Amino acid sequence: MKKTCALSLLVVCLIQGVHAQDIDSIVREATVPFFADGTKAGLSVGVLKNGVASTWHFGTTTRGKSSRPDNETIYEIGSITKTFTSMLLAQAVYEKKVDLNDDIRKYLKGSYPNLQYKGKPIRLVDLANLTSGLPDNLPEKMPAFKSKDKAGQLFELKKIFDVYSQSQFLKDLHLVKLTREPGLIPAHSNTAAQLMGFLLENIYKSSYTDLLKKYITGPLKMENTFVTVPAALKSRAASGYNEKGVLMPEIPKSAGSAGALSSSLMDMIKYIGHQLEEKEAQVIMAHQLRWGDPDDSGIGLNWRLKTNFDGKRKIWASGGTFGFASYSVLYPERNFAVVVLNNQNNNGSEDGLSDLAQNIYNAFYFTAEERSAEGFGFSAGVRILLDSMNKRGFEQAIVLTNELKKKDAFFKLPETELNVLGYEFLRKKEKNKALEIFKLNVYLFPESSNTYDSLGEVYEVLGNKAAAILNYKRVLELEPGNPNAAAHLKKLMNK
Repeated sequence: MKKTCALSLLVVCLIQGVHAQDIDSIVREATVPFFADGTKAGLSVGVLKNGVASTWHFGTTTRGKSSRPDNETIYEIGSITKTFTSMLLAQAVYEKKVDLNDDIRKYLKGSYPNLQYKGKPIRLVDLANLTSGLPDNLPEKMPAFKSKDKAGQLFELKKIFDVYSQSQFLKDLHLVKLTREPGLIPAHSNTAAQLMGFLLENIYKSSYTDLLKKYITGPLKMENTFVTVPAALKSRAASGYNEKGVLMPEIPKSAGSAGALSSSLMDMIKYIGHQLEEKEAQVIMAHQLRWGDPDDSGIGLNWRLKTNFDGKRKIWASGGTFGFASYSVLYPERNFAVVVLNNQNNNGSEDGLSDLAQNIYNAFYFTAEERSAEGFGFSAGVRILLDSMNKRGFEQAIVLTNELKKKDAFFKLPETELNVLGYEFLRKKEKNKALEIFKLNVYLFPESSNTYDSLGEVYEVLGNKAAAILNYKRVLELEPGNPNAAAHLKKLMNK
């Protein structure tokens, strides 16, 4: 790894000719929208460029106290843990202990005839690229909550999972019934990542914690990254809060290889710097496309992949726990990365951190004039369509798209970009424009559950209950158990 410098608040490094004062202004300006609602607790931001790290810290580690975070403050990083677990899987492949296409049952003790769908088994790669078909969490059936308050329910969940053992997990795994073929449809699954951790322990005959230390945190000298934060370092750990500022419980340690890791900003910069270099075969393996379209929405080994609007590769991961949110993104061709850690998980916090990191990147590489142009941040196809819709009307979105496709065989509209565009119009209260964009996305990607989910949401906002219900039902047909669609459908059906 290259030597880095790490400075908080006052940045004196030079990054690609940008003066330190400009860098500081870029980051501070990017954080303004994040803190705009006045509810956030603390935030740590790290920027890595050409091996040079710069850091900033805002807010507090503990509400009611003047306790600004620093480079050693420890945050829960949630699902970014899954990228660590996938690095261990890549290590096992590199050592020829496993093959990514192996049936997972090869490494499970006991018989699991249920872990296949119509003869197609779950493979190791399916655990790492989100397509296993396993439920998001085990146990699938939870006891009824006593508390009617969401915060109270999370404390009840904490108690349940604190005593949920590996043996109980494996027992419940016998009860899982797959509803679709593995390898086809990605969906968030803590179960898959937890199982991956257990399989790696079986393969190496070593604990997950020891494997992390041997292959990742030890070599990278990550001294503040733990599954369980030691008592002696608890004073460095930030407190986590929900959207109302209520203190939240710590992540249950049974989350393990799916989301139990805590880390500091400097440790995460070391980790992301190692990923950014792409020197080791294991890192390259983790960043290779395992599902989807690399130009739009691809997945590696628990890393999200796409071609950014400027043609550069973008690789990222995010995480959320009861009281924390985190986001890491790297652009290998730019030798540029951003890490953002936050100790308050508001609704949409991960998206907010993603926007913050993207705004930092945009300010580094594009002028204010370029950034203010309509359609900035979207690929050429979306910009061309926007121009056409502004001239002929958004209700012509599907017609215009078909015309543009006839004129240019290479004309392309990425699903994720259309989804982002639709939500941008929703945020600006331009509901009918959002509706037409989401309808177009369903038209172009009729087998994607997310397109129907977004269309259902805009119909719900518009007060069209019947259309919203219809679309949420379609989501559940394509992706049984989708939590967002299930929750919205339940709410609408009870009205």
